[in-house]
Amino acid sequence: MVVERKSFWNRKPAWGAAWLSSLLLTFVVPWGERAAAKVTTKSEGSWSVGWQPAKLANGAPLIFQVTTPKRLDSLSGTWLEHEVFFSFDVTSKTWYGIAGVSLGTKPGTYSLQLKGSAGGREISFERKIRIGRAKYPSISVTVSKQFTEPSTEQLQQIKQAKILKRDVFSQVTRQQEWSGPFLSPVNARVSDVFGTRRVFNGETKSVHEGLDYAVPQGTPVSALNAGTVLLAQSLYFEGNCVVLDHGQGLLTLYLHLSEFKVKAGNRVTRGQEIGLSGGTGRATGPHLHIAVRWEGVYLDPAILLKLHLPRSEEQHEK
Repeated sequence: MVVERKSFWNRKPAWGAAWLSSLLLTFVVPWGERAAAKVTTKSEGSWSVGWQPAKLANGAPLIFQVTTPKRLDSLSGTWLEHEVFFSFDVTSKTWYGIAGVSLGTKPGTYSLQLKGSAGGREISFERKIRIGRAKYPSISVTVSKQFTEPSTEQLQQIKQAKILKRDVFSQVTRQQEWSGPFLSPVNARVSDVFGTRRVFNGETKSVHEGLDYAVPQGTPVSALNAGTVLLAQSLYFEGNCVVLDHGQGLLTLYLHLSEFKVKAGNRVTRGQEIGLSGGTGRATGPHLHIAVRWEGVYLDPAILLKLHLPRSEEQHEK
C-alpha cells in the first residue's frame, strides 16, 4: 500500500547560490562513478547519475542524484526490484532519491532503471552499478529463555506485534519529509554494529539489523531527521518502540525506550526529542537500538549518518 501524504514543506525555496556551491563540493564530488550517455529523443541530451556512498555493498543505504536531458514532470526509478521515489530540486536542477542494498544482495552488477515523463511523453535510461560484499561480525548473547523459548501466551503476543508491524511497515510514503544530513540520536559510543550475527544462548537466532548505543536509562533520544510518527507503542521484542516515516520509503526505528515523548501522528523535526532510552523488550540492559528500514529492507544506520544530503526548509515545487 502506498500512502500519499502531503508534504509539510510548503514555503518558498531558500537554498541560494552559496548553498549550490557547497552542494557541488559536498554532495556531487564524493559520489563515486558518474554516467553520461545519449538518449534517443527529439531533444537530444545526456543523463548524469551519481550516488553515495561511492562504493556500494550489501546492507548500505544510498542516495541517487540524477540530472536529466530535459525538464521532466516526474521521474521514477527501479532498483533491485524496488521503486525509488525521486524529488526535484529547482536550484540545482537535479532529482534525488533514497534507496538501499539489502544484506542478502550478492556481489555483482545491477541496473538502475529510470523513467521520466515530460508533457505526456516518456524517456528512459539505464545505469549499471557495481555492488560489493561487506564484512560483518558475530557475537554471542545470553538472554532470558522467554525470548528464545516463548510460552503459548508470549507466542500470541509476538503474533499480535507482528501483525501490527506489518500494517505499520506497509505505509510507504512517496513524498520526501527528511531534510539535510541524518543526525545521531544520542551522543554516545556504539556498542554493537549493524549486520552482526546474534547467537542467543548458543544458537544463531538473528542478524543485528540496527545500531546499538551504550547509554544509561533515561537518556534523551532524538529523531534522526524530520518525519511523521507512525508508531509509539510497546512491542514484545522491541519494547517501547517509535517508528518515524521520513518519506521516499524510508523509516527509522527506536527500540527499548523507557518513556515516549511523541505519539502516532505527530510530525517531528530533525533532532527533536522523541523518547528516553531504557531496557524494555528483548534487551540485556539499558541501551538504545536504532534501525533504518527502506521499503522492507533493513540498512546500516552508520552509513546513513555519513551521507552528504541536501538540506532545505521545505519541499521544492517542480
